[in-house]
Amino acid sequence: MKYAATVGGRVLAVEVRADGAGYAVTLDGRSVQVSVLDTSHGFASLVVDGRAHEAGVVAREGGYAVLLQGRLIDVDLGEAGAAAVAARAGPPGGPARVTAPMPGRLVKVLVERGQEVAEGQGLVVMEAMKMENELRAPRAGRVKELPALDRQAVESGALLVVLE
Repeated sequence: MKYAATVGGRVLAVEVRADGAGYAVTLDGRSVQVSVLDTSHGFASLVVDGRAHEAGVVAREGGYAVLLQGRLIDVDLGEAGAAAVAARAGPPGGPARVTAPMPGRLVKVLVERGQEVAEGQGLVVMEAMKMENELRAPRAGRVKELPALDRQAVESGALLVVLE
C-alpha cells in the first residue's frame, strides 16, 4: 500500500509491502525491513533493519499517535500520489497547525502570541500516557494563534498553536 505520511510537518512518501514474516517499507525512496510483534494493548516491539524499538501506538482519526523513545510523534496518513503529497504539505509559507496528537493535559505553554520561533523549538509541554512530551515547531515562523493554556486538558486533534 502507498501512503502520504505527515510527520512533524514533513510529508513522506511511504510504501508498505508484506515480505515474509515482516514488511518491506520504503520511506521517501529509502528501504527498510520491519518486523512487528504486539506486546500488550497499544504497544509493540519493532525490529527495523535489525534494531529493536518499543513503541506505543494509538489510532486516531486520520492517522496515529506514536510514542517512541520517550517522544510523542503525530503521524497523519493520506492517499498516495504526487497530488495528495502536495495537498498534505499545504502551500509554501502557509500556516502550520500544531495539534494534540492524543488526549492529555498541557503542562506548560512555552511561547507567546506574536513570538518568532525556530524550526524544532519547543512550543508546549504535554502530558499523555503518563509521560511529558515537548511538542516542537514543524518549521520556523511566528506564533499567529495560541489557544493552548497551561494545565488545560485537551482532546486528540485539539488546536494548540498556529504558526505563519
